[in-house]
Amino acid sequence: MPSPLFADRPAQPPEPGAVDALISQTRRLRGELDAVRRGAVADEDDPRRRWRRALCDLAVHQLDDLGAQLGQLRAGVPVEVPPGADTVHDTGFAADPDPGTAYGAAAPARTGALLSRVGSAEWNLLTDEVSWSEELYRIFGRTRENGPLSLDEMPTMVFAEDQPLLQGMVTDCLIDGKPIDGEFRIVRTDGRVRTVHMTGEPVLDSDGCTASMWAVLRDVSELRRSQRAVRESRAGLERSRDIERTERRVAVELQEAVLPPWRGSLHFAHDGPAPLDVAAHYLPAASTGLIGGDWYDALALPDGDALLTVGDLTGHGVAATSSMAMLLGALRGMAVAGIRPAALMGHLNQLLETSVQPALGSAMCCRYDPVAQTLTWAQAGHPAPLLFRDGTGRALRRPEGVLLGATTGAAYDEAETRLLPGDLLVLHTDGLTRGGGTDDDTGARRLLALGPRLAGARDAQEGVRVVVEEFGEESREDDACVMVVRVGH
Repeated sequence: MPSPLFADRPAQPPEPGAVDALISQTRRLRGELDAVRRGAVADEDDPRRRWRRALCDLAVHQLDDLGAQLGQLRAGVPVEVPPGADTVHDTGFAADPDPGTAYGAAAPARTGALLSRVGSAEWNLLTDEVSWSEELYRIFGRTRENGPLSLDEMPTMVFAEDQPLLQGMVTDCLIDGKPIDGEFRIVRTDGRVRTVHMTGEPVLDSDGCTASMWAVLRDVSELRRSQRAVRESRAGLERSRDIERTERRVAVELQEAVLPPWRGSLHFAHDGPAPLDVAAHYLPAASTGLIGGDWYDALALPDGDALLTVGDLTGHGVAATSSMAMLLGALRGMAVAGIRPAALMGHLNQLLETSVQPALGSAMCCRYDPVAQTLTWAQAGHPAPLLFRDGTGRALRRPEGVLLGATTGAAYDEAETRLLPGDLLVLHTDGLTRGGGTDDDTGARRLLALGPRLAGARDAQEGVRVVVEEFGEESREDDACVMVVRVGH
């Protein structure tokens, strides 16, 4: 059989029209891929972006190789590279190759660099003659003065752990006539490490004996590096997803352990003439799978009063829910100890300032006296309660109070409102009224417009259902809580 020596130089170029069409398609695809790659900016903190960027880089290497090979296929011979040139890191795509020349002829050094990744060789077993193509000298970083490597000398440039693989492939080819197909790493004469893919087969004489062995060797270092980057970034993405799932599970379990497990309405302050019917609901964010630091709570206090509170800490995940659990536990303890709402806000502000995990938070704390039928409340950068009476709603006047954790030694004021039998209060975090791209004012007006429907609610739980039906399906960026409080007759 004839020797395919210098198989990287086809003797007869194919029909140019079909190859031109393939080159044009490849160029268009390469341009579109460049646009995608520019959008896939690598971000060391985002495993998803790292994975997308690695995939784009791998596709670029493969398209560059394809473009260069199509250019060579059309031209019949590769563009020459000046002796000693070694630019295997280039992409090989010219900005706008002349359609009448070889692919990439507008940038011969870049195209030639790609073609220098593929070389060929033949080892004659009868004469011990070795023939290398120019490209193979470039791959191994050798000069023609040093000459080609014999089969016995080849392992001297190969990684020690890869030498058995090379020797096994050569032995199987020469003795058993098996084709060669494998990869090994070489250390070039300039010290650079390259990965080489080798394919070949024996050349038989007229008696059927092995006369020589030919091979095509391709430098696949950049391709393997891109593939490795894809594998590593994908593994990082999977680890990140595992961490997110674990964090979400822990955050959900912590939230469920802390927030009241209400199923329906609760009744507080039975001893007074105007007991409370209370219900609440948590609405998760649609833009993230992580639980936030929103809370709601209602608690019967030792003196017969009722504690009503809602709040929101910045952040998501375990850090936010653990801080929320700490803050809510402290709030309950201080309220049971008799600390009034304004002083309680001050203590919570100090607690956040000294926390191991600094955060900002908004909160509202209300204390309801069923005998006097008064609501005393303080707030820290939080939306005011909405009071609905006879089907008409209004926001209560907010006392002064800055965000928790925003400043040292902040002082908080209190406000007091008398409630009448049949009144209904809506307490919520700001994530409720910011859903669907609306601002706080628009969301508050929508809440107030629910007055007639809330007036017809049979109990607090049905009132919550009315609010959730209005706001629950929106694509909110933050989670939210809503609490409905109805004063009994």
